[in-house]
Amino acid sequence: MILYPTIQLQNRRCVSLHRGRLDEPEIWHVDPLEKAHAFAEAGAEWMQVIDFDAVAGRETSRDMVARIIRETPINVVVAGGIRTRERAEDWLDAGAARVVFGTSAVINPAEVMETARFHPDAVVLAVDVFRGRVMSHGWRESSAFAPEDFIAAFEEAPLSAIQITDIDAYVGDTEAVLALVTGLADRTRKPVIASGMVRTLDDISRLKYVYNVAGVVVGRAIFRRTVDLREALAVASTPVEKVAPFA
Repeated sequence: MILYPTIQLQNRRCVSLHRGRLDEPEIWHVDPLEKAHAFAEAGAEWMQVIDFDAVAGRETSRDMVARIIRETPINVVVAGGIRTRERAEDWLDAGAARVVFGTSAVINPAEVMETARFHPDAVVLAVDVFRGRVMSHGWRESSAFAPEDFIAAFEEAPLSAIQITDIDAYVGDTEAVLALVTGLADRTRKPVIASGMVRTLDDISRLKYVYNVAGVVVGRAIFRRTVDLREALAVASTPVEKVAPFA
């Protein structure tokens, strides 16, 4: 399973959002570029950068995202504010390994499908779920889509992965519940990346046993130091035992 340590940027600073609110960031006093280098030094081969300024329509952190892509020896997945093929291609041309579409997939799915056709294996579909509905616009708007129907609509697109965020678990800051990701991962042939579900190493261990979950996003837990990145990478890379051991 691939582990994606994640940096969330706002005003060129590392942040986490309180209950997903852009106006209530938890600020981490670390340099984003140094943190990205630390991810690489710990052994991470992939990472994700989420630009919350781009979500709000600003370019404040764009140069920092570009520097992380350019100056770190790691595959970078860029998320946040990518709503057109042109924007996605700008990041891919800048060296991003993959780009994440979220809101655009809700309001203009044809744009996402077209981008995926021209850039197979470079587009990740974000499915952010709150109270049984797919959310958009930075988790601020609820769509009419049930997540299983939303995923089914993109089943023929050549996506690299589907990233499922359990917003209920994330904003509640509670122990991960696997029901949502388990049910949705079983409904697609695409690899699934679980997001918003990791508080401890045990959460990573449990996700490894969920069918079709090929990756996990870990952000806030690394900054809060409830998860050590080197240990998390080791857990994620250990092969799954076919039969659980008994004491």
